[in-house]
Amino acid sequence: MNAYLCYSKPACMNKDINSTEDIRLLVDTFYSEIQKDSLLGGIFTGVIKDWPKHLEKMYGFWQSILFSEDTYRGQSFEPHRHLPVERKHFDRWLALWSKTVDAYFSGERAEEAKNRAEKIAEVFWYKIDYLRNNKV
Repeated sequence: MNAYLCYSKPACMNKDINSTEDIRLLVDTFYSEIQKDSLLGGIFTGVIKDWPKHLEKMYGFWQSILFSEDTYRGQSFEPHRHLPVERKHFDRWLALWSKTVDAYFSGERAEEAKNRAEKIAEVFWYKIDYLRNNKV
């Protein structure tokens, strides 16, 4: 079954994240919501000029986290270092991520995706806040 045919079909919901197609569905759906979001949309669309390239990078990022595959190259924090964000932006990002995961998936990897996103957001916010307040 092609995951892209599953965007609105209940048959595809409530299974765990088991494949790269599942990652693509999750990432594509999530960033579609981000782009429409009143708080986050402008930040993301203002920074990301090549959405297909960004999405490919995110597929690799989440594959590396959830499947322990060597598919991501880069420094995940650096592009976020100077973004005009506050804690509320990370809270919204997490809420949208969890909502997207829960809309399509359930299981061990789905929970891991939410837990890892929470840890990533926490670390990124801590670093951004520290750098701002310490003029590093």
